[in-house]
Amino acid sequence: MAAPSKRPDTIVLVHGFWVTSRSWEHRITRYAAQGYRVLTPAYPGLDVEVEALNRDPSPVERLTVPAIMTRLETVVGGLEAPPILMGHSAGGAFMQLLLDRGYGAVGVAINSAPTEGVLVAPLSQLKSTFPVLKSPANRHKAVGLTYEQWRYAFTNTFDEADSRAAYDRYQIPASGGILWDSVLANLIPGPQEIAVDYHNDARAPLLFISGSEDHLMPPAVQRSNAKHYKSNTITEIKEFSGRSHFMPGQNGWEEIADYALAWAVEHATRRPQMAAASS
Repeated sequence: MAAPSKRPDTIVLVHGFWVTSRSWEHRITRYAAQGYRVLTPAYPGLDVEVEALNRDPSPVERLTVPAIMTRLETVVGGLEAPPILMGHSAGGAFMQLLLDRGYGAVGVAINSAPTEGVLVAPLSQLKSTFPVLKSPANRHKAVGLTYEQWRYAFTNTFDEADSRAAYDRYQIPASGGILWDSVLANLIPGPQEIAVDYHNDARAPLLFISGSEDHLMPPAVQRSNAKHYKSNTITEIKEFSGRSHFMPGQNGWEEIADYALAWAVEHATRRPQMAAASS
């Protein structure tokens, strides 16, 4: 896709694991009110309600990274002009793949899962993913979180009522196969499904937004992912204090939403000649 000549008028929001596109509901309203067309493509089979997926998680079991990327590339590639891309959690990793493949005017990765080669794994991350990674048998399953596991991984800074409400409204099982494959990818020679070219000078500008209290994808993961990029284009980091993993639903989400959009608009129409990293 060609580089844009004016501010993008479309924002594409990519959701992560254990949630659906419903997790973006607040941002959809806020960005649409500012005149943007907002698209929230679901993973294949996940374009149904949360309640339906909790009753029958078989669509989650069938998910693969190639299928997810085909869905996302079809949506983004079908637009008249490159959009602003934003991805949360696993959606941040998929968004990085889109940028690496030439899609999008600019990208914002929010509490992003890492791309291949990022080996930092803090203890809080290991605890958060243990429900899936505790057994190789989960590679063939859709694995949900108990409320206690959700609270630790997603909403550890929420009060009890808001945490429970978020769990009831957003939580679905995640693909054990994709999570297991993302771990094993760093043990297999050659690029695997979540690999990007860290030296890709044609890649659009990328911002990592991190929450200081995120247990699932802690700031150390975001910093390591950003440092892997050696390309001659901009890569920045912004950390927000007191924020947990589920930033899109945490009180004060408006601040992060506005910061992400302002940064994206500023960088969407230019390709800096020097890479940068800041916090």
